[in-house]
Amino acid sequence: MSEHEDDLPPGEDRGLGRRHVLGIGAALGAVAFTGLTTARALARRPPRTGDELRSEAPLPPPFQVPLPIPPVLKPVGTTGGIDRYEMTQRETTAEILPGVRTPLWTYEGIFPGPTIESRRGRPVTVRHRNELPVPTVVHLHGGRTRADSDGYPTDLVLPEGWPSTTARGMKSGHNGHHTGAAHDMDDPRAVQTRLTRDYTFPLDQRPTLLWYHDHRMDFTGPAIWRGLAGLHIVRDDAEEALGLPSGRRELPLLITDRAFGADGTLAYPALDPTLRSRPGVDEPYRAGVLGDVILVNGAPWPVAEVDAARYRLRVLNASNARHYELEAVTDDGRRLDLVQVGADQGLLAAPVRHHRLPIAPAERYDVVIDFGDVPVGGLVRVVNRLGSGRTRDVMAFRVARKAVDGSRVPRVLSHDLPEWRQSDAVRVRDFSFRAGRMPGGGTRGGGTRAGRMPGGGTRGGHGWLIGGKAFDPARTDVTVRLGDVEVWRLVADVHHPVHLHLVGFRVLSRSGGRPLPHDAGLKDTVALRPGEAVEIITRFDGYRGRYLFHCHNAEHEDMGMMANLEIV
Repeated sequence: MSEHEDDLPPGEDRGLGRRHVLGIGAALGAVAFTGLTTARALARRPPRTGDELRSEAPLPPPFQVPLPIPPVLKPVGTTGGIDRYEMTQRETTAEILPGVRTPLWTYEGIFPGPTIESRRGRPVTVRHRNELPVPTVVHLHGGRTRADSDGYPTDLVLPEGWPSTTARGMKSGHNGHHTGAAHDMDDPRAVQTRLTRDYTFPLDQRPTLLWYHDHRMDFTGPAIWRGLAGLHIVRDDAEEALGLPSGRRELPLLITDRAFGADGTLAYPALDPTLRSRPGVDEPYRAGVLGDVILVNGAPWPVAEVDAARYRLRVLNASNARHYELEAVTDDGRRLDLVQVGADQGLLAAPVRHHRLPIAPAERYDVVIDFGDVPVGGLVRVVNRLGSGRTRDVMAFRVARKAVDGSRVPRVLSHDLPEWRQSDAVRVRDFSFRAGRMPGGGTRGGGTRAGRMPGGGTRGGHGWLIGGKAFDPARTDVTVRLGDVEVWRLVADVHHPVHLHLVGFRVLSRSGGRPLPHDAGLKDTVALRPGEAVEIITRFDGYRGRYLFHCHNAEHEDMGMMANLEIV
């Protein structure tokens, strides 16, 4: 492989993308240097990143609430071959715990939001209307989308009555840029609208499960926690011809964790519960917020009635910080195979059989499970081997009837996976994802950067950094050329699920060894385990513009673990 650092266009901060090898010991040593006790503890307890809230409301026993399926949103029309949708973001209440109403922020008044189903290569435009009390941004996670519709965190949709903002002094920012009600983070490239915004998604990509969620700078975690998430499925003829389970035997499963106050409200340790000005969470939760109630499609520990047949499960971990290791267990203790047919960015080349399937925040897996040998009346529990107590159970399937099953799992699933070779890469970059001290001061763009840091810390306090830097929307961190193939080496102190916008990638190695079985296929989010170095390869194609890569532990992201990626 070759490096062409001198050929890069101006504007790249070579300090962030510099080629340097960080060993595992050095990475963990860097955590200890920060003095961040939560990070040190997490390195010793790898299955858990964050602290768990305890619910005060009465909770139902598991496997009593039926599994809901989010409704499919219908287009309001078609113009020039583009399907048009409309979606309103608004406050409402819903019965999540039986007999209790919970206030939520929602898309179209439901949690999760409605599912959009699209055809490969057929564009859609979604007009989002913001009737919430704060600005919002919508990101289609996994979408190959032009930069102006990708949901950049400062491209705000302002609600009615929110003060007008300019590039200077806008009402969002990182790197401690919040100073109470007034903010001094500059982003001269921000494009803001009032009340509505049209997002256009070309969907010229492999069929897969995407998801949409709020992406407002500094407040992504609490916004998703309050309900701003939904699914978007892309389909095509070739996938449908495979004979995988379909129709009512294809189940979307959006898995989250939450905690509830005594009155049924969602508990979240925000420093500013209004989410208007001061970002961040109370100190014990800065490593991530965990709930003690597992929800699937918005229902606590639900149960789904199924046929004795194969089912296709479209699984998303939409939790802020919780990792899962999923296992399907019958009444008599047998483990059912979880046959993986797809990853974040679509079908695998061939199926991969798992007994346990780890899934980090924002990862998606396309899995086929066969209930054919489970007797009628039998219960199959989906458990989280990383959980304990209530969080060990996720959901259950109850086999209700025998049935004819014409589905299959072919040995060959797809032929269109990219075959990038390491010798194709024009550049190798190294990035460390770790806790560290925030910058100590200085000015930028004429504005003083004194004051509070993300997460409520003070300047010079602790945060979550990429390459030693907290996110700044006005700084270009990495510049790549459209069409270039690159290898990135990602090194972690603790658990970090790393997401790249716009592009999919392949996992080449983990700490110098082979990828894990669940790394197969094309991904857009990869779970870095404590002390681990993961090597990925990708081609930066599609569109030019400003994109992002970041940790998808939402609290880490809100506390600075995000960077700009400029494609030129």
